[in-house]
Amino acid sequence: MARDEKSLQRVWALWLVGLMCYVPANMYPMLQTRTLLSVQEDTIVGGAVELMHHGAFGIALIILIASVVIPLGKFIAIAFLAISVKRPSMVSNHHRQLMYEVVEYIGRWSMIDIFVVAIMSSLVQLNTLAAVNPGRASLFFALSVIFTMLSAQAFDSRMIWDAQRAERNIDR
Repeated sequence: MARDEKSLQRVWALWLVGLMCYVPANMYPMLQTRTLLSVQEDTIVGGAVELMHHGAFGIALIILIASVVIPLGKFIAIAFLAISVKRPSMVSNHHRQLMYEVVEYIGRWSMIDIFVVAIMSSLVQLNTLAAVNPGRASLFFALSVIFTMLSAQAFDSRMIWDAQRAERNIDR
């Protein structure tokens, strides 16, 4: 089956838009908590730090891993895969294929942060006493996740193996 010559262009375009959305997702508040006396807005990292101050180290670690480490890892992995099909790589084809499959699998779970914000927003609505609302960052985070998922799906993993076939044909 023929390879789509423009698939890498789509990968890079979607990857770049996802990265551009990831920046404000980490700069703007993800959650706004209003109580009778105050309003508190927290970014992803700020919320994790706040949880650590209250002794919830496990939850803070999960938030940091799910919202910072994994998305950055996905950006790095997709970029590496896109570069590695055009340039020689020290990483074996099997490991690159595994990396692609992991990125694809993780993509299914990447929206969990947005679901948590939505659930918290709907559960904590005590009228005038307290309310939790999603912040501006939630939209950017959701867009970042969507665009990185689309970027990974645009990547044709058969290109990983094409370079090896091309090398074999040159050697003959």
